[in-house]
Amino acid sequence: MGTPVWSHGGIVCTGETYKNVVKMTFCQGSCVEGPSGLFNSSLDGNVRRAIDIHEGDKVDASALKDLIRAAVALNLEGKSKPKPRLASSKQAAD
Repeated sequence: MGTPVWSHGGIVCTGETYKNVVKMTFCQGSCVEGPSGLFNSSLDGNVRRAIDIHEGDKVDASALKDLIRAAVALNLEGKSKPKPRLASSKQAAD
């Protein structure tokens, strides 16, 4: 069935299910200025951060919403910056 992906202006996070945990992986987790304490997995990676949710864990819904909003804002911030234009071959020849 594939891995669920939530996106808004780019990928926000993915959701994976395992035998003992549900994992929410934020592709740009290290760059998100969101609430601290939510990320508890993939902390040594360069960019990604994850939240592992075990059966019976309490999830701070308000903090999770804030984190998702921050990830969306980061995606949209990247979309609003103009990309540098490459010179066309005609311009390069002039």
